[in-house]
Amino acid sequence: MATMPRLMQPGPRTLNRLPVDVDARPYERFDVHPVTPYIGAEITGVELAGTIDDELADELRRALREWKVIFFRDQHALTPERQLEFAKLWGEPETNPFFPTGDSVTVSRLAKDAQAIGTENLWHSDHSFLAAPAKCSVLRAIEIPPTGGDTIWTDMSAVYDNLRADIKERIEGRIGIHDWIQSWGALMTPERKAELRKTMPQVKHPVIARHPETGRKLLYVNEPFTTEIIGIPAEENAALLEYLVLQARIPEYQVRFRWEPNSVAVWDNIATQHYAVNDYYPQRRVMERVAIAGVPLH
Repeated sequence: MATMPRLMQPGPRTLNRLPVDVDARPYERFDVHPVTPYIGAEITGVELAGTIDDELADELRRALREWKVIFFRDQHALTPERQLEFAKLWGEPETNPFFPTGDSVTVSRLAKDAQAIGTENLWHSDHSFLAAPAKCSVLRAIEIPPTGGDTIWTDMSAVYDNLRADIKERIEGRIGIHDWIQSWGALMTPERKAELRKTMPQVKHPVIARHPETGRKLLYVNEPFTTEIIGIPAEENAALLEYLVLQARIPEYQVRFRWEPNSVAVWDNIATQHYAVNDYYPQRRVMERVAIAGVPLH
């Protein structure tokens, strides 16, 4: 049996990838303001509630591919209905089966306060418990606490690029099991879990996936949903999985966004993981989210 390498180590001091060159191919329809050299950019000069023609839509899609998460501020005219229409630039909206939704639109309202404490303060990507995880998400700030409540994103291709060579070799071709039971099912009765299990079985995703559009390799493990890596002995599985999920916490791979009312973030849900910082309790924070259906990963 192979011996597990010593896993715990500090993150890299330099990032093993090139920054995005914003001057190599300028954008024509809006301005791009990078937040970091590798991930995250603020977009100005676009009114999301207005008309978005094909040329503008193509540039917005390109910006998301290049920056993995893009930010817009002062989108005062954006209603839930218009947010839904804007989100459709990336595909067909889908509902998280565990989120409440309104009657007329596929928009999830995430309201946190002294009675409903935020629990999204762990690194994750959306809907990896589905056979086809969400492609991207569009999040709009409705009500923001005076301090705190930021969101952080990590570039999972940068995570993969900077893995040690022996770890890459260990997980190449491996498959991870993803399951909703240990997170969404934590407070459910056994009867309710058994009922949902009929339509939502465990699913399998590659530990090293290729992005469906860019072809970039990325690490695809998800702390709340990945339960094991197939083919890794049980005594090694937990340690290896812990090491892999911890890589999202390295600051060099991250971008952090300070929300304001009417700010919007669009993120590539396959290329990134995110973390909603729960430092604002008992203040109120209200967000509205649309998720876009994706495709199975390879």
